[in-house]
Amino acid sequence: MSDAKETGSIVDKVFDQPQGDVADFRFNRQVATVFDDMVSRSVPFYGEIQRMVTEIAADFAAPGTRVYDLGCATGTTLEALDPAVDPTVEFVGLDNSEEMLERCRAKLSAMARDRRLRLEWADLEQGLAVENASVVLMVLTLQFIRPLRREKLMRDIYAGMNENGCLLLVEKVLGEDSLFNRQFIKYYYDYKRRMGYSELEITQKREALENVLVPYKLLENRELLLATGFRYVDVFFKWYNFCGIVAVK
Repeated sequence: MSDAKETGSIVDKVFDQPQGDVADFRFNRQVATVFDDMVSRSVPFYGEIQRMVTEIAADFAAPGTRVYDLGCATGTTLEALDPAVDPTVEFVGLDNSEEMLERCRAKLSAMARDRRLRLEWADLEQGLAVENASVVLMVLTLQFIRPLRREKLMRDIYAGMNENGCLLLVEKVLGEDSLFNRQFIKYYYDYKRRMGYSELEITQKREALENVLVPYKLLENRELLLATGFRYVDVFFKWYNFCGIVAVK
């Protein structure tokens, strides 16, 4: 079950009542309010993924450069990264949900007194200007970008990264063939049941995400990064249909 009561986050009950025609998933105020609990119960090993992202990013975050968190949500990743990174590194958090940014600003308000921090609304599908980036983070973000826009977004990111800069990509992925894809999805729903989600919640959230979250296969994500120009690409995390990829310019 969730540790929501211990962490002070509000328990996710967004889909616990029948909704009839389930609307497309949106990062609105209702979701933003429970997001920390939602993601910790919906993404296997979420805490360990955050720890791994933090330690890898800290090795690449060079003094005087910028760390970009694209789809920064409530600021969990930037909050974890702050004590591990040189204070001259500027943090830039971008998100297309004002409700998520509100919670992010509240969570990172103390950090903003000691570090250059910029939190802004941005639609990543409309292009992106990245400058002086030693690290770019996309933690469960690219999967929400329409596939036709992903190649352009990757080129924008790559163009603004410094030589030897690091991109950290965490994604939900498809299995490489239909057999494993079906198995991995079954194991994932078993995981959600262990986290306390009901059959109704699992079904309705799946319907809400159907046209919103479009996963690639792991190898398709890898090929996208290599085609963009990244010299080194490797997998640092894999659990059934979730993966973490690190790429270096």
